[in-house]
Amino acid sequence: MTLAELLPSTGCSTAPVLEPGLWPDNTRLDGSDLVLGGVRASRLAARFGTPCQVLDELTVRARAKAFRTALPDAEVVFAGKSLPCPEVYRWMAQEGLSLDVSSAGELALARAAGFPAERIIMHGNVKTAEDLKAALEYGVSRVVVDSFDEIAQLGALARHGQEVMVRVTPGVDAHTHAAIATGVEDQKFGFSLASGAALEAVLRVVEQPSLRLTGLHCHIGSQVRHVASYEEATRRMIGLIASCGVRIEQLDLGGGFCAPYLPGESSFDLFGFAQRVRGTVNYECGLHRVPVPRVLIEPGRAVVANAGVTLYRVCAVKHGASRTFVAVDGGMSDNPRPALYGAGYAVRLVGRGGRPKPVTVVGRHCEAGDVLAENVLLPADVHAGDVLAVPVTGAYHHALASNYNQVCRPPVVAVKDGVARPVVRRETEEDLLRRYL
Repeated sequence: MTLAELLPSTGCSTAPVLEPGLWPDNTRLDGSDLVLGGVRASRLAARFGTPCQVLDELTVRARAKAFRTALPDAEVVFAGKSLPCPEVYRWMAQEGLSLDVSSAGELALARAAGFPAERIIMHGNVKTAEDLKAALEYGVSRVVVDSFDEIAQLGALARHGQEVMVRVTPGVDAHTHAAIATGVEDQKFGFSLASGAALEAVLRVVEQPSLRLTGLHCHIGSQVRHVASYEEATRRMIGLIASCGVRIEQLDLGGGFCAPYLPGESSFDLFGFAQRVRGTVNYECGLHRVPVPRVLIEPGRAVVANAGVTLYRVCAVKHGASRTFVAVDGGMSDNPRPALYGAGYAVRLVGRGGRPKPVTVVGRHCEAGDVLAENVLLPADVHAGDVLAVPVTGAYHHALASNYNQVCRPPVVAVKDGVARPVVRRETEEDLLRRYL
């Protein structure tokens, strides 16, 4: 059973001509216009301008609920880096999720949202002294340490009893893109299990009088499709628990659950994950005769990716030797993922249909690699002024956006029950100029 099958109905059916599994739950077609959360995409583009990142609130909440339903005994921790936004953090708090942050900046957003400190975890492969001080000042519940230097620094800064988790590199290949594989050996994340560094890190935390070891953490990568990869990581982590010689109360298995980006791609098998990982934890703990730890998981992309749609306006159509280029008013400044690791996207023209033709949708930036989608079908008469909609843009779009070519970053507009409201305003040229001295 997939994540999509576990989600409750939100009362709106998706038209069969829409690519199944890609669009927010409340998406439908009204004639040729796309309706997102009860609001026409053409009206959103006219009111808020383009590019515009649209986020369906009910879809976000439904996916958060699905994780809590599938894993009622686990702590579900929203990966805040996937969509750093105080309003989204408030939704997560209301749905009973915890939150992980990886910098003082993300923590500042959590504080602005009033997110409870006792449900915040800070981790990241490099935490500066400012990051650690911010975490200690706010009283975050746990800090995930990622280096021996960090253990020493946190031990010197912390008050007595700061809870700590040790990030372990379990040596598990998640069979994903190399740029988002974090569980294999010889990379920057965590302490190697195979080399003995992970066990040494556990001992060093225990030696720090101001720290209290509460758990182990691992993360094997992003866009992980195979539950078996999580099972293998679980086995290795419980083997380490058995070697620690101290009580390990929590086991964080990370996130990375895949989301479908292209037609035909499946959602993550959340029900299978819950059943198989729970079984593996219980079996391995019984085998090694150690107490069963509380499991934590960290979904981010799987909660927000398919809740997002980005609207662009076509600026120009150019015919090359073998391709037709449709150039839009955004690009790699609001979506660098195709350039970073070849991510693919579907594209739909809003407001009308027509005889389809394969085209390449490109951005406005001064890079040949600023390509948003290749070989997608759009009406042959696509022209300047048309509005295009790109689904599955809720995760890592706002987070990774930049000002390349000094292009202002787009707004994030939440839609729900026919009402649209900006939760992140559009950046302005005045915003850009404020930083220059």
